[in-house]
Amino acid sequence: MSEEQQQGTSPQADLPQVPSQSELEEKLAAAEKQRDEYLAGWQRAKADFINYRKEEIERLQNVAKYGTEEFIRELIVFLDNFELAIAAMEKAGPVEKGIYLIRTQVEDILKRRGVERISVKTGDAFDTSFMESVAEVEGTAPPGTVADEIEAGYRLHERVIRPVRVRITKE
Repeated sequence: MSEEQQQGTSPQADLPQVPSQSELEEKLAAAEKQRDEYLAGWQRAKADFINYRKEEIERLQNVAKYGTEEFIRELIVFLDNFELAIAAMEKAGPVEKGIYLIRTQVEDILKRRGVERISVKTGDAFDTSFMESVAEVEGTAPPGTVADEIEAGYRLHERVIRPVRVRITKE
């Protein structure tokens, strides 16, 4: 008798058990299910990343477009005060041409940065999207129309950064 037979082991006992067909099919089905879950998760993550990139690009474009808004607001206040100074100088006598050139230069700088003055005329309908009423006055125009402009309004690209302040006619 051989030594293996005496110990009760056979050479085939060391080989792994071969799973049955049904066990293999169950394992394959489980692997396919797991694959589908991983694929769906990867596709969601990819879509989320693409959306994130689009949102981030849009945010950075807005920062570039409107990042100077606070500085422009301050420059507009300066321009208002400069206009008041010119008006006072005109009352006192003739004003040097250079003063008007400085005002034009500041306006050109603002225009190159995407700032435009909002145009409003007497008799225009009052529009809350870019106007602010500061008072009501008697007038011959229909009620709720612009009587006169008190302070200029400005847009930075398409965003109103300061509404036009107007007086409107009473009802």
